[in-house]
Amino acid sequence: MNDVLGTFGLLIPLALIFLLFISGVRIVNEYESGVVFRLGRYIGLKNAGFRWLIPFVERMVVIDLRTVAKDVPPQDVITKDNVSVKVNAVVYFRVIHADKAVLQVEDFLYATSQLAQTTLRAILGQVELDELLSQRDRINRDIQQVLDAHTDPWGIKVSNVEVKHIDLPAEMQRAIARQAEAERERRAKIIAAEGEHQAAERLAQAADVLSRNPATLQLRYLQTLVEITGGGNQTIIPIPLELLRALGVGR
Repeated sequence: MNDVLGTFGLLIPLALIFLLFISGVRIVNEYESGVVFRLGRYIGLKNAGFRWLIPFVERMVVIDLRTVAKDVPPQDVITKDNVSVKVNAVVYFRVIHADKAVLQVEDFLYATSQLAQTTLRAILGQVELDELLSQRDRINRDIQQVLDAHTDPWGIKVSNVEVKHIDLPAEMQRAIARQAEAERERRAKIIAAEGEHQAAERLAQAADVLSRNPATLQLRYLQTLVEITGGGNQTIIPIPLELLRALGVGR
């Protein structure tokens, strides 16, 4: 009986020690980093693998180091030329220093999201609508640089920002459509004017060539008469050019 009690008396401490050991076991994945605190004081980082913490003394906060794609909700923005638009975007960032992401900011995901919203409104409020529509790559770079500078103390690297959709008011869409139509008409008129100019230059060159030889002018006159008839039933009486010159026609 004493042997049984002695065996149980030995197993109980061993079981308690085993439970304490198991309670301190942590597994850190390859894409994670652990920030360790001992009695509330930061002592270092734990990389991927099997890790053991002193139970009730040490605590570890695990931070994901993979790139996060954070959607920025639609923001009401007033551009520099006083046009109200609704814009949404997506921000790509990742944690570079896990200790800073835990020690310097309460919730780095929430803080980065809120900073992205305010930065988006601030940057787009400094550009005109035409720039917003035509120079989106430059605007994306400006937003990314501002965000990266502000999140660097938090140990976060903003790699890219993309403005996804720009929602214009209906009246602005109609105005842009009218502007595009007017631009197309302007280009058509310019092209027609250039064609007329080139045709006039060619005609002037042809007239200069024809004026050098009167026989050539006569042949051209007869060819024009043939083209006028065009296979129809018209009756045309040719008048010699010498007679027209004598009558003073074409001077």
